[in-house]
Amino acid sequence: MYSEITTHAEKRMATPVVELRNISYVRNANRILEDVSWRIERGQHWALLGANGSGKTSLLKVVTGYEWPTGGEVFVLGERYGACDLREMRRRIGWVSSSLLTYLPTDDTALQVAASGLYASLGIYRDVTDEEWAVAREALARVNMSRFADRRYRLLSQGEQQRVLIARALVHRPALLILDEPCAGLDPAARENLLEDLARIAAHPEAPTLVMVTHHVEEIGPWITHAMILRAGRTLAQAPKTEALRDEHLSAAFGRPCRLERHGERYGLRIVG
Repeated sequence: MYSEITTHAEKRMATPVVELRNISYVRNANRILEDVSWRIERGQHWALLGANGSGKTSLLKVVTGYEWPTGGEVFVLGERYGACDLREMRRRIGWVSSSLLTYLPTDDTALQVAASGLYASLGIYRDVTDEEWAVAREALARVNMSRFADRRYRLLSQGEQQRVLIARALVHRPALLILDEPCAGLDPAARENLLEDLARIAAHPEAPTLVMVTHHVEEIGPWITHAMILRAGRTLAQAPKTEALRDEHLSAAFGRPCRLERHGERYGLRIVG
């Protein structure tokens, strides 16, 4: 019996978190993604970079099952899309996007917003058990928002609201957590606070695999292990971040000569020429 359990655990660890095979995505005669393959292993955390319109959000919607590719195969957490229950899969994937900010009931408290993630609803429409409230409080604690649990969501700063959204995604203890430009619109201090929270989440022994979409290399902290760069729906680079983050890749991605700078364990980017 022990050997069977061990074999199952080893097989699970060998299964990639995400495996995309030759993905294409066409909508209204526009080719948004073309021949994109991507493999994310357990223990890796990725940054996904590219200019506006490069296909980043579309790619992640394919991963989460909210968009269906025109061609290719999608495997997530060991399941093949088209042969699994996508509703159940979405409970295993945390999705954080600032687009949710405009749909949430702003008079709900931070705790209520976090708890709504248990039902994948925009608001709470049923009785919440004491155990479920405890789960939501634990999720808030992971992003340093415990002291704001009873504050109305609309009274929180943008950075605090974003951290509550992350707590909302964490309540199911997802195996994969996708962050779609989590630092967008934040001032420098709020951005650093959020990045520190993400570093703590990534360092947890039971951390989900994290994928963070960003335009800014400054947001890529030491906890990010790999990076993928898109340009016009195609892959420019995908590798450990020290290999992917190069002047030539970033220059091609953003359409201007770029120079990558290293500041300790963080990066900076300058447009040159």
